[in-house]
Amino acid sequence: MFPPDFAWGAATAAYQIEGGWQTDGKGPSIWDTFCHKEGRGCGAQTGDVTCNSYELWDKDLQCIRQLGLTHYRLSLSWPRLLPDGTTRHVNQKGVEYYNKVIDDLRSCDVSPMVTLYHFDLPQALQDGGGWKAPAIAAAFDDYARFCFRTFGDRVKLWLTVNEPYVCAKLGHEDGVHAPGLKEAGTAAYLAGHNMLRAHARAWHSYNSLYRSTQGGAVSLAINSDWLEPWRPEHAADVSASARSLAFTLGWFGWPLFVTGDYPHAMRAAVDTQSVKLGHRGGPRLPVFSEDEPSPLGTADFFALNYYTSRKVKDGSGGEWGMSMRCDRDTEEILDPDWSICGAAWLAVVPGGLRKLLHYIKDTFGDPVVYITENGFCQAGPLVKEDAQRGRFYEETIQEVEKAIGEDGVNVRGYFAWSLLDNFEWADGFDLRFGLFHVDFSDAERKRTIYRSGLEYARIISKYKAAHSK
Repeated sequence: MFPPDFAWGAATAAYQIEGGWQTDGKGPSIWDTFCHKEGRGCGAQTGDVTCNSYELWDKDLQCIRQLGLTHYRLSLSWPRLLPDGTTRHVNQKGVEYYNKVIDDLRSCDVSPMVTLYHFDLPQALQDGGGWKAPAIAAAFDDYARFCFRTFGDRVKLWLTVNEPYVCAKLGHEDGVHAPGLKEAGTAAYLAGHNMLRAHARAWHSYNSLYRSTQGGAVSLAINSDWLEPWRPEHAADVSASARSLAFTLGWFGWPLFVTGDYPHAMRAAVDTQSVKLGHRGGPRLPVFSEDEPSPLGTADFFALNYYTSRKVKDGSGGEWGMSMRCDRDTEEILDPDWSICGAAWLAVVPGGLRKLLHYIKDTFGDPVVYITENGFCQAGPLVKEDAQRGRFYEETIQEVEKAIGEDGVNVRGYFAWSLLDNFEWADGFDLRFGLFHVDFSDAERKRTIYRSGLEYARIISKYKAAHSK
């Protein structure tokens, strides 16, 4: 059921694998700053070196070739290319590095999918307000245009912002991601709004200036769990699951694909809570200006990051206060029948991906879909013969095949997270998602394929062979 040109990929992000945090003129990012602060969640763990892919890219390329990938998703480090976040100072060493990566991939018949922003904002822009500042949209657009000009002749799949939900909520409300803000009920909505504004400007720039000559496609990577009612026979739980989807998938999907604005359920919930709390000073969930490019229609495909599923109960008004959790007023529950992999939050539910894909087809106008992240992690003692993860990939890809063949979802690609064990943000090196194990105690950062990597390579080979007959 997979089309002949289906994208079989794996994904990484610059801060998580590159290292070289002060090498060859790179500027500091908010994650450099965040990780160097005392008292943050990972202790002394940082992305200063991690997989050292900045110096060991050739080893990464060997891993990519061993898997037989047709596509590789990477992110560009904004502060490596533009150390102060602006085009006033271009770091040519950074340009040379990414030129080599892209050219090496293409020489091996691997197509790059490039993410412009994967959490690592230049610290210089954070000092000016970061994603809370309206001016960030113009700064991002300048950066995007620079990347389109510099690399767009060889890149046909672009993602502007990765997981704006995670960046907004975990970085601006919960404080567990960079920049570490805890401004509950306000900053996350503002940051998410400015990410959408930045994305829309960059898409319109590509559409008007580069699409006709470069022929690429641009989207934004939206993460979401599959969410369904804990008690399907209870109307309150049905409504709660719809509300939870509105606050996650809908937060960024509706402005791009449906109305150009946030979901009605999300805005109503935020506004209702604001009235209860006597909030003044305008809507906490911002309004898009008619003087700026609309986000509606600014996604050439639906980019989905999916990891797990949840059952949802109605909060029944039990939450009181100004926060996203209170606004949503739901409780998300793990089904006790689901198995858990290395992280307590990561229930293994391949079938949830099929349900989510079907929901996307019905809700967002039957778009082309790329699954831009999906994975399974280890924690604790290292297990290289990870048969459980191998079965996970087999079962998950079977669910994707059913979504295509039986549900008619237009899925064009699947990217496993991740090519390598890496720095997993607030979890540091404690979680291992890689298809390849990386020995972080070894100066050479030796890469060794897991059994699950061999299984993923076998799956790719099987489907390639089916189309070559």
